[in-house]
Amino acid sequence: MKIVGNTPPQPPAHLSPSARQWWQTTVEGYVLQEHHLRLLQLACEAWDQAQKARAQLEREGMTVPGREGGVRPHPCIGIERDSRLAVARLIRELDLDTEPPVSERVGPAALLSNGRSRRARKTALG
Repeated sequence: MKIVGNTPPQPPAHLSPSARQWWQTTVEGYVLQEHHLRLLQLACEAWDQAQKARAQLEREGMTVPGREGGVRPHPCIGIERDSRLAVARLIRELDLDTEPPVSERVGPAALLSNGRSRRARKTALG
């Protein structure tokens, strides 16, 4: 991936339309370096993988035939779970989750990602 001037890079061609749209929105709204773009690509690919697994589960059901006549969980359950976790972790790694929406909710403060909290500590410590 090459960043040319101020023009946001195009999404990889193999991504689904929804992942391509999220890519565009993200690169237009955030300042990303090349290593961030690689993480964003991984997040988009994980999103697509989760969506494919979800579609297959909807078609085939939550269980598959097991050995000796029993049933077992469909393998796509694990694929979907792992892909969703990867998306959540990559979003956190990219610091795309650091500005929660404003709400009237009373509760603990929002968590900051590791990168952001390190910067905050350095600033506070001077």
